[in-house]
Amino acid sequence: MKSILVSILILPALVSFSQKKKQLDHPDFAIWNQVMNSQLSNDGLWVSYELVPGEGDRTLVLYDVKNASERHFLRAQKSKFTDDNRYAVFTITPPEDSLKALRRRKVDKEKLTPDTLAILNLSTGIVDKIPDLEGVSVPERWSGYLAYQVKPAVKNEEIEKEEEKEEGEKEKEKLEEVEKAEEERKAEEKKEKKKKSPSKKNGYPLIVRNLMTQSEDTLHFVTDYTLSKYGTVLAAYSTGSDSTMKAGVFVYDCDQSDWNVIKTQKGTYKNLVWNEKGDQLAFIADLDTTKAQVRPYELHRWKPGMDSALVFVQNNAPFMSEGWQISEYYKLRFSEDGTKLHFGVAPEPIVEDTTLLEEEKVSVEVWHYQDAQLYTQQNIRSKAEKERTYHCVADLSNGAFRQVANEHLRDSRMDREGNSPYVILNDETPYLRESSWTGETRRDVWLFDIPGNRHSLIARDVEGVPQLSPEFNFMYWYNAPDSAWIVSTVKGELKNVTQSIPMYDELNDVPAHPGSYGMAGWTTGDKALLIYDRYDIWKVDPTNQSSPINLTNGRANKLRYRYVRLDPDERKIDPAKPILLHMFNETTKGGGYVELDLKSGQLRQILAGDFKYDSSPLKARDAEVIVYTTESFQQFPDLQLTTDRFMSSRRVSDANPQQKNYKWGTIELFSWTAYDGQQLQGLLVKPEGFDPAKKYPLIVNFYDRSSDELYTHLAPFPHRSTINYTFYASRGYVIFNPDVPYKIGYPGESAFNAVVSGTETLMNAGFIDQQKVALQGHSWGGYQIAHILTKTGIYACAEAGAVVVNMTSAYGGIRWETGLSRMFQYEHQQSRIGGSLWEKRDLYLENSPLFNLDKISTPVLIMQNDSDGHVPWYQGIEFFSAMRRLGKPAWLLNYNGEPHWPLKLQNRKDFNLRMQQFFDHYLMNAPMPKWMRDGVPAVEKGILQGYELIERK
Repeated sequence: MKSILVSILILPALVSFSQKKKQLDHPDFAIWNQVMNSQLSNDGLWVSYELVPGEGDRTLVLYDVKNASERHFLRAQKSKFTDDNRYAVFTITPPEDSLKALRRRKVDKEKLTPDTLAILNLSTGIVDKIPDLEGVSVPERWSGYLAYQVKPAVKNEEIEKEEEKEEGEKEKEKLEEVEKAEEERKAEEKKEKKKKSPSKKNGYPLIVRNLMTQSEDTLHFVTDYTLSKYGTVLAAYSTGSDSTMKAGVFVYDCDQSDWNVIKTQKGTYKNLVWNEKGDQLAFIADLDTTKAQVRPYELHRWKPGMDSALVFVQNNAPFMSEGWQISEYYKLRFSEDGTKLHFGVAPEPIVEDTTLLEEEKVSVEVWHYQDAQLYTQQNIRSKAEKERTYHCVADLSNGAFRQVANEHLRDSRMDREGNSPYVILNDETPYLRESSWTGETRRDVWLFDIPGNRHSLIARDVEGVPQLSPEFNFMYWYNAPDSAWIVSTVKGELKNVTQSIPMYDELNDVPAHPGSYGMAGWTTGDKALLIYDRYDIWKVDPTNQSSPINLTNGRANKLRYRYVRLDPDERKIDPAKPILLHMFNETTKGGGYVELDLKSGQLRQILAGDFKYDSSPLKARDAEVIVYTTESFQQFPDLQLTTDRFMSSRRVSDANPQQKNYKWGTIELFSWTAYDGQQLQGLLVKPEGFDPAKKYPLIVNFYDRSSDELYTHLAPFPHRSTINYTFYASRGYVIFNPDVPYKIGYPGESAFNAVVSGTETLMNAGFIDQQKVALQGHSWGGYQIAHILTKTGIYACAEAGAVVVNMTSAYGGIRWETGLSRMFQYEHQQSRIGGSLWEKRDLYLENSPLFNLDKISTPVLIMQNDSDGHVPWYQGIEFFSAMRRLGKPAWLLNYNGEPHWPLKLQNRKDFNLRMQQFFDHYLMNAPMPKWMRDGVPAVEKGILQGYELIERK
């Protein structure tokens, strides 16, 4: 009885507090923060992160782990800790309002107020600020110095006006002094005009700063520079100033505190690159003084002790294909061990006839039916093809040069460190033409032996991406047609190492080979691969001499385990050490972390709960400090910090304390039986203070499968294509997101089977207003909505974006973002027809809503943008024009110049407001906005938006 009395006494207070809460509104999107760019110092004693609001200036937060205190820096970003943990370096941007004011006055981008460099001493708390920043570099694995560039100071208009006013007052008192100063200024200005000024083209001053002494050394007119990873050196190219400093490449040795010139010649220098130790430098240079259209680049190399950099490789060297030359576009790279230099060559480019007048040039596209790629693809890739380079390698230990790639074997893949004596080469050309309609990327795989200067064919017709094992003993890939992992020795002996276990996507429901679940990596010595199935991690013998071993045994309980790589530089997994795994419970949708002892096979649960746990936590390099997030529908993913492997933790960030002042909502799993008898799941969001005796409006939003995201936090945000669940729940809506399993050949029917059956089950649950139910979805979701509306009239309204209504006209179209034909996605991918238009004509017609739009009785809001590179925007026109012709209520939103969805903030805000007004009108009995009643005529576009609500008479 006592507990009942307590509940009665507390309840009114809770109700009162709930009533004081606000519902979310559009302006609230601006105040909600994201946590971005989290960093940990190497010793784990400092955390930095940025609070980024929906609109306005961001804030950098530096958290002191030892003292559990923090400092805030307004408008600061891009923080980086020095390798010795003594300093935090970041930039401070001008106020967003000030920049907007300058842009309104059409101020040139180069004249906008620049950033400020900030250097924070973490022990003293003192911040040094350096204005007019162009850019900054912090050494990766050494300390004590940083390099930055500054540009000429820019004064904005307000400051200039204020200074003019002050000058005017002084002029009255000291006219003679001002006139004298002005004459001197003009004389100095005339003198300076003869000198080169700093600019983006000429270069800006590069300053090397000693962080301990604050002393600085400057090199002027620098256009490019680079720091070594481990060696305390940097290199820079200066265009030179005058006779006192010639153009060339300079090296700064921090131990000697001095700039040394290693190449003094005017020209074009590119791709300055150090090896990791900082005792070798390479770069590309064009030192030719003629105006030749084909520029004669050369590869240069320098080492300490050399007076100057020497030409290392010239054009038409003996190892190159005849007529080939050094490419300016290849990103030079030393191998990690410093024994190899990787560079690129290319055939002499096609030269345009510059003597032709514009009216003499022919502009025609010649499309050939036997072209390996559609002309549209060629157009998209034309720049990349003009800049295509072919991999070469120099063995610095013996002076041998090798051309690895050629016109037949164009695409090469190295190991991550560039140390391997082998390079993988792919030849996709035999399969390119048919990939237009299959959507498959297939290739013949070759291996190049660098020491032996030999190409070897490994396998033909591979649908996978071969890679080298860490110790270079094997090549491996997932081969989709076999639904298995393939391992090859470098001699070309192929083995299917997973044929006895299902390593393929078990939920695949598209008419294509199922993909893989990926892998954790290799153990040391190339002894084993750790490969994922749907739930578990398997230890697989690359020689196939022993059977795969299940290390986690999660399938029985539907527990999914995945490896957490805490060291970003790790290349192989040490089986002698326990490893951290991320765990996901497929039944409850919760998760956690476990530890796996690879030696004993023992699993130890560390942390578990009804939350979504960070799958990529951040660990300090030199300390057992980990930063991670946990989240749920109600809980924002604030940063958590643990120093004892998740046994305990503390919250580091508090990004959105204002959330407690708003009505939010709850989320749960909802199950039902589909029309075909399948047991399905979906997400059900209910408003805060949900009362099952009341009747609520319902929005059904879906794509394919979403129930695994039960514990994902959905912060208020003006989304580009979908409703914001928390926003609508706060305003009294129920939201339903059903999972949709698909039957190949019948995507529309599959959507109807899942979505409508789930909707009707909810409508009969007693708390849904059956006259106030809507659909909302985008792209694939938009297509399914259009199909469903031709089959049922139970929905009061629908918003559908980037809709395909006519598979027959869309089938032969182009995905303009990539230049690809759209055929493959209908035959083999998301649209799931399973054959060509000529093979499955009836299915294309059956699954095209256009031919049944006369059966729609539901008002529809369509969003279809004219620069959509995925879905042809004329599909939206077909939809809208048909609805208009049939006299059915329909509105089309076209955000000019936007792609598959609106990206610009102002357009996202507009879309979210119009969509809310649309749903409120049909589901909440709100007045119709003017734009829905009258439209927005072309003469009013961008001027009058028509948001005003029209009260009913």
